Amino acid sequence: MGPIKKIQYNCRKATLLIEKKLISSLSFREKVELRIHLAGCSVCRTFEHQSGIINKMVKQMIHSGHEPVKLDDDFKQDLQHRIEEELNKN
Repeated sequence: MGPIKKIQYNCRKATLLIEKKLISSLSFREKVELRIHLAGCSVCRTFEHQSGIINKMVKQMIHSGHEPVKLDDDFKQDLQHRIEEELNKN
């Protein structure tokens, strides 16, 4: 695996661990891997920060009694495509 592919893989894994951390706990190994990756990756640190904010906002909306926000399928597909394009730029 080349260095670029390894970085992409590590960022993908890091984002999964960041999301997992928001809903459950990480194993010791996962915590160490994530901490090491975040020490050298400003993009994933930004993702972690933004993901935490989004998670907090969603929880506030749920507890305040607002109607749930629903994204249409076209928007979801477009967003997924844009995310994949950005990840593939590296």
